[in-house]
Amino acid sequence: MANSNLPVVGISIGDINGIGIEVIIKSFLDGKLLNQCTPIIFGSTEAIDFYRKLLKIDALSFISIKNIDQAKPSSINILECLPSDLKFDIGKSTREAGNYALKSFETAIECLKQNNIDTLITAPLNKESVNLSIGFSGHTEHLQRRVGATENLMFLVNDSLRVGLVTNHVSVNQVTKKITIDKICQKLRLMQQSLKADFGISNSKIAVLGLNPHAGDNGLIGEEEKVIIQPAIRLANDEGISAHGPFPADGFWGNKTYKNYDGILAMYHDQGLIPFKLLSFGNGVNFTAGLPVIRTSPDHGTAYDIAGKGIASEKSFKKAIALALEILDRRSNVILKNTLSSVMLSLIFL
Repeated sequence: MANSNLPVVGISIGDINGIGIEVIIKSFLDGKLLNQCTPIIFGSTEAIDFYRKLLKIDALSFISIKNIDQAKPSSINILECLPSDLKFDIGKSTREAGNYALKSFETAIECLKQNNIDTLITAPLNKESVNLSIGFSGHTEHLQRRVGATENLMFLVNDSLRVGLVTNHVSVNQVTKKITIDKICQKLRLMQQSLKADFGISNSKIAVLGLNPHAGDNGLIGEEEKVIIQPAIRLANDEGISAHGPFPADGFWGNKTYKNYDGILAMYHDQGLIPFKLLSFGNGVNFTAGLPVIRTSPDHGTAYDIAGKGIASEKSFKKAIALALEILDRRSNVILKNTLSSVMLSLIFL
């Protein structure tokens, strides 16, 4: 790869029948991002050309590469990793699209693990499409397994609003089985660490939501708050984590209590993501915290209903790139400071 100080941003192409490729193309149209990073899209020129022509976009130039070492700074690089003669079926879930999305994602992960790219931005895919070939619960869980991490925190972020989840992509009838004292404490640790390392917040305050209506009403509408969530909060406080709650979720969001906290831990997917998307949709970013690598994605899915119509907004995708670059810069500065401190200590004791 040509020498450059620009960070290298990997982009997995997602579902070719959804809006992913459209928002990728639109994100780089004005050229501003090329002054901040070197993008490598894991896909194919065939896929990009198909949508460029469909959307009647001419003002886009890119470079086709077979090997990541061929990538050029200040250019849109497309690493050819998909088969030829792609089968498009816009707005529909298909096995072929699932296979393409997985191939793109897997190739990007390998490059991420080998430090050939600095961050990974994932365009949305359809879990059902991927599951037609392999068991797949989502980008977050798959990436965690592939990088050998023991846990992750699904962290939805928009400016000062940051919502993490205890349980990610599990059915509602499994939520109570998955919530334990250890699990909540683990997520609180990851959230505090991420708020400090990735967002620069040293003395963070974290709100913890209850599971049941009215946070259980002191056991009248469920015991989980008394038996699991409150003890977890106490243990977290003993570890020096400033965790508060459990709060009744409806009132917490309704009276804007969330504005008083640096992070919010919700018990399950919709409890956290419905209010987050109501407040932030189109401006939010999904960040996988707790991993040694940096991965972000837009806060929307494949949006089959508007695929190919040219009306998808690239706003969230661009914010996903911006957040990844911010976190990379912050982590890099921490590593540099630690290295300098070690060098200074070694000099002192010479």
